[in-house]
Amino acid sequence: MASGDALSDRERAEMERAAQRAGQLAGLRFCVLFADSGGDARAYAERAHGSLYDAERTVLIFVDPAARQTEVVTGSRAQRHIDDRAAKLAVMAMTSGFALGDLAGGVVDGLQMLGEYGNRPPVRHTDTP
Repeated sequence: MASGDALSDRERAEMERAAQRAGQLAGLRFCVLFADSGGDARAYAERAHGSLYDAERTVLIFVDPAARQTEVVTGSRAQRHIDDRAAKLAVMAMTSGFALGDLAGGVVDGLQMLGEYGNRPPVRHTDTP
């Protein structure tokens, strides 16, 4: 898997557009971070997410290319729209692209999935018909 530093300007712009589209669809903020996690990708991603502006409604996609780890961290408001199942499916889609050597394309696919999933109305169960 290529390093995030190896992305072209076109690939970076493509990911930025995908993040904006996903945000418009879901009414959330999407951020993508490529970094060396130092071994614990989840802890690193959670710390990074906590430092973001408007973290409650932000979805962070974290990729550590060297360690081949990908994490999705959702804020408290974002979790109402994007559950763990959706995040896991998006990670699977991204890693499929990564395995083919397409780092940017994998992230774009994951963003698209998360945006579409986040756009679904929440299911509400009631005791009365």
